[in-house]
Amino acid sequence: MNKLFFASLFAFILFSQSAVASPKMSGLPLPRFVSLRSDLVNMRTGPGVRYPIEWIYLKRDMPIEIIAEFDNWRKVRDWEGSEGWIHQTMLSGQRTIRISGIKRTLRNKESKDASAVAHIESGVIGKLQKCPKRSEYCYVEINRYKGWLKRGEFWGIYAGEHLE
Repeated sequence: MNKLFFASLFAFILFSQSAVASPKMSGLPLPRFVSLRSDLVNMRTGPGVRYPIEWIYLKRDMPIEIIAEFDNWRKVRDWEGSEGWIHQTMLSGQRTIRISGIKRTLRNKESKDASAVAHIESGVIGKLQKCPKRSEYCYVEINRYKGWLKRGEFWGIYAGEHLE
């Protein structure tokens, strides 16, 4: 066999291994918030269907934080700090929130003195519409009610993050 054959074979093997071994990355920033796309989502202990299911989420639109990526799998963290892997097809780019702590008041303006639109129980999920720069409030939609919540009253946005 000639040297050209071995050089070509070596290059093919090297290229094939690097193509298989390198995980696909989305190129999006980490960490970031997304939401669950379905009412039934499995969180696994590793990035693949052969890994055991650790949690089963039963709430569509629940916010979840992506903290790492491997191929088509996303390592996530939920509002309680539990971590695991979810396939990217089960995640949506829709920004949502989860009310934390005690009952919260949705207000008609960005002020603690503004009129109440609704009172929302802890654990309720809503859609995050915007969080203006330099504002301690975000505009959200919860069960067809729209209004302003203070940033610390929900989980689903980073300190200093803004959405327009």
